[in-house]
Amino acid sequence: MTLGPSRIPVFVLVVEDEMVLRRRAVGMVEDAGYTPLEALDTDEALAILSSRSDIALVCADIQLPGSMDGIGLAHTVRSRWPAIDVILMSEQLNPPSIDLPPCSEFYGKPLQAWQIKAGIRRMIGHARGAL
Repeated sequence: MTLGPSRIPVFVLVVEDEMVLRRRAVGMVEDAGYTPLEALDTDEALAILSSRSDIALVCADIQLPGSMDGIGLAHTVRSRWPAIDVILMSEQLNPPSIDLPPCSEFYGKPLQAWQIKAGIRRMIGHARGAL
């Protein structure tokens, strides 16, 4: 687990409704050295984000149940919590068709573990440097 400057764990919120894919993404977060939190839909993700101030990054599928999809969640995160970057994932969409908010990245499925871990580390390093 990677600790921040004050020795506090760095949390990544994984939002994925499919258990196998969520477990895989959680494993990638752990392998990258961070502490995962899990949400099954966008409403649960927003509730977690509203109740915590220690989340550094959100990794979300695009096709999610809840009051919005993953793209809507990404835009909401960037507007309400501008210090939190977002990684969006999908096997059905490609980057040119996605309206990504600033400080967001897209990865197609199947996920490549090395690519996701590098993206998580890079984005958290960028966000922590801005603090």
